[in-house]
Amino acid sequence: MSTMNVSLPNSLKDFVDDRVRKDGYSTSSEYVRELIRADQLRQAEQQLVAMLRAGIESGEGIPITKSYWVRKRKALRRGRA
Repeated sequence: MSTMNVSLPNSLKDFVDDRVRKDGYSTSSEYVRELIRADQLRQAEQQLVAMLRAGIESGEGIPITKSYWVRKRKALRRGRA
């Protein structure tokens, strides 16, 4: 695991220390890792929303029926062979 040193003003350091103590984190590093993971998740959600929006705005949709999925599965199986 890599290390990273971060300088914080006293007010932010106190805030982090308080969160660690109150929320049961073992270290401030654990708290910061959780913040980073939450930010990664937010970013992935934003990308998904953008892709869904692009799909919605891309034009007229097609009906998705049982026969559509049958054709799609056959095409995928042919591609794997």
